[in-house]
Amino acid sequence: MIRALLLAAGAGGLGLCVACSSGPVATAPTPAPTGSVAAPSTATPSLTPTPTPKATPTPTPPPPTNPLTGLAATAARPVLVVKLDNTGNAQPHAGLAKADVVYLEEVEYGITRIAAVFSSHVPTRIGPVRSARITDVDLISQYDSPAFAYSGAQGRLYPVLDAADFHDVSPRRSAEGYSRDYSRRAPYNYFLDGKVALGRAPGASLAHDIGFRFEEAVPVGGLLATRARMTWDYSTAAFRYDPDTGTYAVELNDRPAEAEENGRGQDADTVVIQYVKQRPSPYFDRGGGNTPHAETIGTGKAIVLRDGQAWNVTWSRPRAQDGTVFTLPDGSVLPFKPGQTWVVLLDKERLATVKPMTAATSAAPGSQ
Repeated sequence: MIRALLLAAGAGGLGLCVACSSGPVATAPTPAPTGSVAAPSTATPSLTPTPTPKATPTPTPPPPTNPLTGLAATAARPVLVVKLDNTGNAQPHAGLAKADVVYLEEVEYGITRIAAVFSSHVPTRIGPVRSARITDVDLISQYDSPAFAYSGAQGRLYPVLDAADFHDVSPRRSAEGYSRDYSRRAPYNYFLDGKVALGRAPGASLAHDIGFRFEEAVPVGGLLATRARMTWDYSTAAFRYDPDTGTYAVELNDRPAEAEENGRGQDADTVVIQYVKQRPSPYFDRGGGNTPHAETIGTGKAIVLRDGQAWNVTWSRPRAQDGTVFTLPDGSVLPFKPGQTWVVLLDKERLATVKPMTAATSAAPGSQ
């Protein structure tokens, strides 16, 4: 009987539920009616996908640079300013090739002295060290409160130096770090260990923006300028462009400026001829020579040389604590070449000779 029913269900397409092999047979459920009604779809509805927002890439910050040179730097370092002799007896200078900025200033009788600014590299031998002048007080104030090393000063100037905002690491305070090199004759044999000097000035200000801007690219609008020369009564300075190195070889007092550290001598990546108002000061040396005061606060004209070219610019420094900015006629700041900068403070009554000062052409700088 059961076999007959199963055969009948198979023939009729009906489904059965059998509780057990010996129990009653369940009635098959009524099949769904066939017709035009479609079975529910199990497919996922088609939707417009929401685009995944792209993450905005974080811009890579430019590598840090030394604000005094425009070269790569890992961290800001303290500033040390050292006064150096600049007569023929001073050669070769020690440590000067490592300075970030070099200033040349007129002193008594028409001779010149150097104020060298060190931060990125501080040599253990710098010299020969010489005395401070009134021009130094205003000049270095744009570096905030650096360490200042000098061998001495005119007696009446000491109160002004004492009132100035710098860390005095001269031998007036301590002779630590100073020594005599007896292979040279005095007074051109006084040398300083710069690291020891900075160790004596733990509060020396760090290198910061003093108005200079730097770019590797050569600015437009320059004039060919491969040679520059300045003269004083008993001193000269000259710069000659070397296209092989891209720098200006330095001559001091009609001879190549020598360096203890290398046989190449001193060279400058950028040269600034800064015309300043210069006037007599109340200070005289023992022989009666007056110390001129170069005014570096204010405004004036300048010539900037880099990459064998020159630009006429205006310099501006409104206050002692401000940096010095060098701008083109359109008001934009002229960028210096990264590296060492020499700044010649030249009485505006004198004129530098810069040649050839002709329009820049496709000719290689230095080929004139």
